[in-house]
Amino acid sequence: MAFTRQTLREAALTVAMAVGVFLAVQAWQTRDASPRWQGPPTLAWVLPDGTQGRGTLQDLRAQLGIAPQAPIALHVWAAWCSICRAEEGTVTALGREYAVITLATRSGDAQAVERYLRERRLPWVTLLDPGGAIAAAHGWRAVPVFSVLTADGALRHTTVGYTTGWGMRLRLWWARP
Repeated sequence: MAFTRQTLREAALTVAMAVGVFLAVQAWQTRDASPRWQGPPTLAWVLPDGTQGRGTLQDLRAQLGIAPQAPIALHVWAAWCSICRAEEGTVTALGREYAVITLATRSGDAQAVERYLRERRLPWVTLLDPGGAIAAAHGWRAVPVFSVLTADGALRHTTVGYTTGWGMRLRLWWARP
């Protein structure tokens, strides 16, 4: 099959239009997203071993041994979200290379989230947002959300919807100090 200039031009235009639509949808979905972490002063969390805890985000960072200047991947998910389930393997693999904290929004209390993580064999550090207040404070109306949380509390490179592993890694690389 021979490619003509016309065929290549049409293919390039199609790709450019698809990228444009994707970027427009992302801009619309993140239009109200907060550029800074606005979680409550005291957070509740579940660790991979099922241990539950409470404290500040800095307390959790120290407990996990995350360097003070290291960016953290923040993955917001819900137990009822099928796209979130499709990202589980990607987020788990990312956690082997980078600091990852997840946020379970509108997914039940600590016991329900811990049970879900155990049943799905997810070794995630998970903040609890049973009523969706943290997600709402950040303007996240849908899940999954991926963002990079910097040491100074900025949320960078926030996306809503499915994010590829390469996309997650690229965002973390861009956010390096």
